[in-house]
Amino acid sequence: MHRRHLFAAGIAAASLAQPLRAASPASQPAFVLVHGAWHGGWCWTRVAAQLRAAGHLVYTPTLTGLGERRHLLSPLVNLDTHIEDVVNLLEFEELENVVLVGHSYGGIVISGVADRARARLRQLVYLDALLLESGKSLFSDFPQEVVDQRLRTIRETGAGVGAAPALPPTAFGVKDAADAAWVQRRMTPQPVGTYLQPLRLKAALGNGLPKTYIECTMDPIATLEPTKARVRADPGWRTRTLATGHDAMVTAPGPLSDLLRELLRELPT
Repeated sequence: MHRRHLFAAGIAAASLAQPLRAASPASQPAFVLVHGAWHGGWCWTRVAAQLRAAGHLVYTPTLTGLGERRHLLSPLVNLDTHIEDVVNLLEFEELENVVLVGHSYGGIVISGVADRARARLRQLVYLDALLLESGKSLFSDFPQEVVDQRLRTIRETGAGVGAAPALPPTAFGVKDAADAAWVQRRMTPQPVGTYLQPLRLKAALGNGLPKTYIECTMDPIATLEPTKARVRADPGWRTRTLATGHDAMVTAPGPLSDLLRELLRELPT
């Protein structure tokens, strides 16, 4: 073999022999932002951009069957699938010291993640989110008429695989016409298994991690009221408010980004 080729081969072999280094230091706090029903990682675009501009690591996973992963929608997708989506992200990116944020339905997901991967987390932030007790499903605390209506809609228009069609953006407090059109184009059906499968926790909700509830105070959603009442009555929660609608990451990305950074600073290192 020509000497030049031998030299190039040696360099390549040496580089392969070097241990892979993590793309980011494990000790550096990272934000992992988990979306709610019908949404995807896309909904965090504005918040993620502001957090990254401030020097933070940010991950915005899209849960299986939703957003750009809608081609994976199937009757097999359930709550456990989505919990594992986030647990696997933490493990394969080798993340530690994570601020885990869950919006709406994503609150149920991050509760499950905290139960399975506590050692990788620093704190939990529930953004206008749902909370479930262990053994309950998302439908457990919904009024029966709401459950009946949603199941009827799923049977009639369930995308052939048992999925709930998205609500209009106005249902999430998105009133600006351009924002509403942006959200509407991207929302996808929600797998029905995520409504029906109970959350199973081995530890108390939050697994001993610091937890904050951010309440969006404009156009409140009735199905969130039992959760909010539970949080208000529990001194173990930090609470904050944002004067915006449910989809705060769309309607108030600046104030939300600032609040997330503030929550990170408040915790001891």
